[in-house]
Amino acid sequence: MYKILVIDDDETVRDVLHSFLTSKGFDVTMISDGTRGIDLIKEERFDLLLTDLVMPGMSGMDVLREVCELGVNVPVIMITGFGTVQNAVEAMKVGAFDYISKPFVLDELLLIIDRALGVSRLQKENQMLKMQLKKKYNFTGIIGDSPHMQRVYEMIEKIADTDSTVMITGESGTGKELIAKTIHYNSSRSQGPFVPLNCAAIPKDLLESELFGHEKGAFTGAVNTRIGRFELAHNGTLFLDEIGELDPGLQVKLLRVLQEREFERVGGVKTIKVDVRILAATNKDLEKATKDGLFREDLYYRLNVIPLHLPPLRKRLDDIPLLLDYFVTEFSKRRNRDRLIFPREVMDCLLRYRWPGNIRELENLVERLMILVSDDVVQVSDLPEKFHEALPKKDDAHDRDRQPSGAIDIPEYGIDLNSVVGNMEKDLILRALEKTGGVRSKAATLLGLNRTTLIEKIKKMGIELRKS
Repeated sequence: MYKILVIDDDETVRDVLHSFLTSKGFDVTMISDGTRGIDLIKEERFDLLLTDLVMPGMSGMDVLREVCELGVNVPVIMITGFGTVQNAVEAMKVGAFDYISKPFVLDELLLIIDRALGVSRLQKENQMLKMQLKKKYNFTGIIGDSPHMQRVYEMIEKIADTDSTVMITGESGTGKELIAKTIHYNSSRSQGPFVPLNCAAIPKDLLESELFGHEKGAFTGAVNTRIGRFELAHNGTLFLDEIGELDPGLQVKLLRVLQEREFERVGGVKTIKVDVRILAATNKDLEKATKDGLFREDLYYRLNVIPLHLPPLRKRLDDIPLLLDYFVTEFSKRRNRDRLIFPREVMDCLLRYRWPGNIRELENLVERLMILVSDDVVQVSDLPEKFHEALPKKDDAHDRDRQPSGAIDIPEYGIDLNSVVGNMEKDLILRALEKTGGVRSKAATLLGLNRTTLIEKIKKMGIELRKS
């Protein structure tokens, strides 16, 4: 139930408003003077303030100024008498939501109240959303501590609080939009809007209007003027995802906006200036596309001021346990169920898989398992069939575990068993690391070791990884 505070020195007005507003379901408090009204505002939370403009002692304008100074987030509606409309307009400039003149129609007042409460609710939801986004898209929102991700973090720290255009590249599902939001919410534009646009998701004949807006009557179906994404992103960030899908004609217009920071709506003649930072993303090789004549070279270099590449999940297998733990925690909270446990054989299977869908595929897998697995322990059989193909064949496993007894000859004078075994172990570790491109978690899987055990052996043996 919404709480409304009414401040008016006229007893008749107070009685009428109290009767009408309570009949509409509002919790109404009536006060006859502004000073007492301010005291109540300091003590209680109200959803709306309805105050007379002209009152003895503390006027409605004084009440409004005091509310603004207190920083109380409550919409104020002014009640004005004859000859005070100009003062009411002045009050709106100070911060009042709206005004209504005496004698007023109660239904008209109700419309203003409903509108004020609606706008106030949206503002509060927007503030909460911004707080949530700030928390979600700071650096702790990105999961991973592999060397590849450490380089991404370092780059974000350097470029976030600048206005430079960034080109984020990477396969689908690697988290390009998450990185874009992280850049925005760690920049000086964080209080401004973050406006995303997927260039591949909108028909080409509508994309220009989506970007720049259109005037009423600009084309069939344009019954109203519409603001485009560039205007919506003013003083903030515009994220252009799948920029490689942009039509050649629009590439020219986008280039002009990036150069001049101004444009016209479709069907319009008025030039609109904007202050927008551009973040672009693509899973295509745009440099090759420029050579093939599919993407404008000048636009490519305008967008590719700072390139930021996101590695595919198969290149950061060390991060899979961290990502898995994060998604399991999130889905456990959502579905109010116990956490899933992933035994070693299941984890080995996940580490051998190629992950063509990257992080999004891993997230989808966890959600699927949370729904379908009734027990808390995940079995290999619970994984989709494509994951089973990543398992080593039985013959391969047998050959790996079988030790050829005649592989090493023992001379007449004997051998140093510890030295031979140590050299063999070191050789196997080096071969496993070489086969997996230095990815220790995957090498550990090939050797049937825990990752921590392998790392300890690498340190103990003084093995230096080859740099590619």
